[in-house]
Amino acid sequence: MAQFDLPLDQLVTYRPDRTEPADLDGFWRRTLDEQDAAHPLRVTRETVDTGLTEIVTEDVTFTGFGGQPIKAWFHRPARSAPDGRALGAVVTYIGYGGGRGLSIEHTLLAQAGYAVLVMDNRGQGSAHQVGHTGDAHDGGPHAAGFLTQGVESPEAYYYRRLFLDAARAVEVARAHPAVDSGRVMVSGGSQGGAIALAAAALSGLRGVALRGAIVDVPFLAHVRRCAEITDAHPYAELVGYLHAHRELVEQTFATLAYFDGMNLAPRVGVPALFSVGLRDEICPPSAVYAAFNHYAGPKEMRVYAYNGHENGGPYQHAEHVRFARQVLA
Repeated sequence: MAQFDLPLDQLVTYRPDRTEPADLDGFWRRTLDEQDAAHPLRVTRETVDTGLTEIVTEDVTFTGFGGQPIKAWFHRPARSAPDGRALGAVVTYIGYGGGRGLSIEHTLLAQAGYAVLVMDNRGQGSAHQVGHTGDAHDGGPHAAGFLTQGVESPEAYYYRRLFLDAARAVEVARAHPAVDSGRVMVSGGSQGGAIALAAAALSGLRGVALRGAIVDVPFLAHVRRCAEITDAHPYAELVGYLHAHRELVEQTFATLAYFDGMNLAPRVGVPALFSVGLRDEICPPSAVYAAFNHYAGPKEMRVYAYNGHENGGPYQHAEHVRFARQVLA
């Protein structure tokens, strides 16, 4: 894919007007409060044998949105930290269509000395990584996939459930006996980047101070522009839905505004590492920069000029280790 979006000198200053609804904070506070009251967090953990001698892994189940059980993996180094301290932790969120994967995946940061909680995506997990969590939901007609599922209202929207699960996952990591609750960060790429940004914003509404956020090529940011400039999936799901439901254009984007990373970014003040591929047609660069340039906290961007949605690949993974060492010290 050739570069198709704005040139880099315009991207670095691209700061479109936000589309946030007046009650965005109130909507998310109500969601958090209602779910806490109706479905208290419960966690179970069971150690599993992965065959990895230097990593201890637990199969975790916790209470998510609607009281539904959500699966996760918890990885930690088998050996105690040299200084005897409890572990810094990274809560990791997975890209579109994927689940938590197998128990041997996502162990890089555990190898670097941190605890890692890998959250399953409800209803996903049948694409690039397997998952083990279903999704009990109500909703109207939608295009195949998740982007338009329940988009008729913010209350019914799929990502309300998923983002609430993500905020709960932060609580699960912080409450683990091996973890220092004051040294926790979030991380994800693509859809996982959108979830990490949302989890950081919702944690802030709870008064939880995270240490940092890794937000690689975030999905679900500056959504209306994405629907206008790319034909790639998942945004093609939104185009297909509006192609059929011509009368629902404004209502649909009004719902999406509650979940748009461009609107959530100003609510996060912790240090952040972003990345972008300038040839990325799945999460266009201008959308990544819209979230980045509205982000309220200290931030850095890694730019991969000749890469698409894979952005930095292993080069960016090395950046993850560097950033975790910096913010979880």
